Amino acid sequence: MFLTKLGRAVGLAAVALPLMAFTPENTECIAPANPGGGWDFTCRTVGKLLVEEKLLANPMQVTNMPGGVGAVAFANVAGKRSDDPNLIVAASTVGITQIAQNKYPAGVDTMRWVAMLGADVGIVMVNKESEIKDLKTLLEMLKKDPTSVVAGGSSGVGGWDHLRLLLLAKKAGMPTDDLKKIRWVQYSGGSDAVTQLMGKHIGVVLTDIGEIAGFLESGDVRPLATMSDERLPAFKDLPTAKEQGYDVTGYNWRGFYMPGKVSDEQYQAWVDMLGKLYKSDAWQQEATAKGLTLIWRGGKEFDGFVRQSEADMRDVSKAIGVIK
Repeated sequence: MFLTKLGRAVGLAAVALPLMAFTPENTECIAPANPGGGWDFTCRTVGKLLVEEKLLANPMQVTNMPGGVGAVAFANVAGKRSDDPNLIVAASTVGITQIAQNKYPAGVDTMRWVAMLGADVGIVMVNKESEIKDLKTLLEMLKKDPTSVVAGGSSGVGGWDHLRLLLLAKKAGMPTDDLKKIRWVQYSGGSDAVTQLMGKHIGVVLTDIGEIAGFLESGDVRPLATMSDERLPAFKDLPTAKEQGYDVTGYNWRGFYMPGKVSDEQYQAWVDMLGKLYKSDAWQQEATAKGLTLIWRGGKEFDGFVRQSEADMRDVSKAIGVIK
């Protein structure tokens, strides 16, 4: 009888006590670049706030691992730490572009894509005296004659600013073979590109809105569209490309991936933790102060977003001959 009662008690205790969820310990964030850049900011700021918001018990180690625009860190994680559940790596649109163009040692399936917590948003703009009054006019001109407008931004041919324009042109119905005919000029930054736009040396600029917000506020350029899901709180009067009929976004997002062989439980623990951080006043204030637009995608939604982005970039990169 005693043993029966004891067995029942043990059984009840087992039911009453939930299984312990995975909790990251001795955590590390790899920033795939030297100190001072966007990936470094992502690791250091998120690591600091996770502790301050009591989502992590101990400080997060930040390791800078520059090389190959993120390829060195990607290869290191894939080859040496493929099942480390305490490791996250700062990532952005730039890395996905590199993967799409076969510049990383493996594809998106190699990692688990955790979340994005904010982004720089792409914008399309022309000179304030331009004959081009809206996004549709620009894209119809390019469809009719891909060489009719010279475009520019802060990346080279096949870079993210360039791909933003090509994705819009493709969505507008431009034949794939014509995408490579669009004339593109690279500048050292978005501000330099806008200066050339104001001087009428080029006809349209695509870049991150955070880089050139001052030009918008002063009225020196005519914005045609933001490349976001919804209108930006800071620029509520600016229409999105989506609402003008072109279902394309142009986020230069800030987020993280994990090693590809971690368990679902370990992966979800990081998704949940970063989701809580995203909702905190501390992150929202810090991100906004750095010029980021607050955007959350986590877990399966983010994974799907990354995969679709990579596929879209690969298609246009093939069309312009960057890859075969």
